[in-house]
Amino acid sequence: MNNYLAVDIGASSGRVIWGTLRDGALRLREIHRFSNGFHEKDGKFCWDIEYLFEQILLGLRKAKALGIETCTLGIDTWAVDYVLMDREGERIGEVYAYRDPRTNGAPERLHRHVPFQEIYAKTGIQQLSFNTLYQLYVHDREELKAAEHILLVPDYLHYRLCGVLKSEATNASTTQLLNLHTQDYDAELLALLGLQRSRFPELVRPGARLGFIREELVRAHGLPRCEVICAATHDTASAVLGVPAQGTSWGYLSSGTWSLIGVERERPLTSRLAMECNYTNEWGAFGTYRFLKNMMGMWLIQQVRKELDNAYSFAELAELAAAAEPFRSLIPCSDDRFMNPPNMTEAIRSFCRQSGQPVPASPGELARCIFDSMALSYDVYVRELEHVTGEPLKQLHIVGGGSNNAFLCQLSADLLGMEIYAGPTEATVLGNLAVQMIADGAIRDLGEARGMIRHSFEIRKYEPRPEDPARLKELRDRYRSLG
Repeated sequence: MNNYLAVDIGASSGRVIWGTLRDGALRLREIHRFSNGFHEKDGKFCWDIEYLFEQILLGLRKAKALGIETCTLGIDTWAVDYVLMDREGERIGEVYAYRDPRTNGAPERLHRHVPFQEIYAKTGIQQLSFNTLYQLYVHDREELKAAEHILLVPDYLHYRLCGVLKSEATNASTTQLLNLHTQDYDAELLALLGLQRSRFPELVRPGARLGFIREELVRAHGLPRCEVICAATHDTASAVLGVPAQGTSWGYLSSGTWSLIGVERERPLTSRLAMECNYTNEWGAFGTYRFLKNMMGMWLIQQVRKELDNAYSFAELAELAAAAEPFRSLIPCSDDRFMNPPNMTEAIRSFCRQSGQPVPASPGELARCIFDSMALSYDVYVRELEHVTGEPLKQLHIVGGGSNNAFLCQLSADLLGMEIYAGPTEATVLGNLAVQMIADGAIRDLGEARGMIRHSFEIRKYEPRPEDPARLKELRDRYRSLG
């Protein structure tokens, strides 16, 4: 029996999961869980990258204590954020979090030099103010000048573990610096930033074998003999690999802190319509592209729950929402005002007040406002996705933490008029493990991996309930009018 460890680090928490394959079924065991989150330091929002590395080592120590002597390891994290290193391999400065406001207005300033249309034609990546391109554009020039290497977060963690400098492609594509045509970092965009190609490591694809964890770490911390295999290091890339779909005409919604809705394609789509609708073409594993759009996700309810002193579980908030008046108040989920407000509850109430809607007061009304708005945003974006690609969808797969919210899943099925398949929750971990198993020869390909996931985990089906067409049109028009 081979042992596979997945390190999955999101914006709010991280886990080390032990995967084993038994009789064609994948079994998971959580070894270690830890919190994550950016913090404010000297007016900057930053990640504690060294803490994250220490948590990986702690998870590996726990694996050894459970009797795991040999294993493979894959890492996935969020995208776009990066680490600067000097020629001695030491970190320079802090690791900025993408929610830091330093990039406010950066796209507009950069586009005076290179229009977004040109950037999109090169990269196929949607415009988000926190993309690495814009972060590097506003980064302190002296710090950048001192940097010998620029590594995305999972690439840095790989380096700390096994001393190998590589840039994994699914995450690197989110930088908005990779050229779809040359399949490498774009020379003109790097020149605009004053950076040389040599600052970025060689690109590798998911499944690449990076080597074993450094012997000094193994001895000092009592770790298993562990080979690092490059997973699809962008957590969304891993999550899409973990979608248990079959056939064609399906879309996915990776529901976590962010909601990412899209389709899997064999080639990018960079039409003018795709650009105007701000769709992205992130690189996937095994020759695929993730054609998708980012939306604000469970971040909204996560922040409100925190402001309620975590007095309610997410399940309890969903129950309170189900009992509240439907569609009483709505918000445009992805509006910048909800990106990182000082107080999410007040930001929601303020928007409702300013737009002439009833102001949600109780926890149930706040939750209902968020879930109604999220479901309507899914409806808008699925219709838009079908229009942009010219391909109708028959079903939507919701994976990630949001797949546990039965109220939101059923509400989405009703508004979309479409079958929704919810689960597995651990799609990101499963995609991470699938790449390791394919690289290890335990399973053949992505199709077999998805079949294994269907066989191993419960997938819940939500059938749409009839909705009055006139009421649906009124809700859609009302939501679009919010901006």
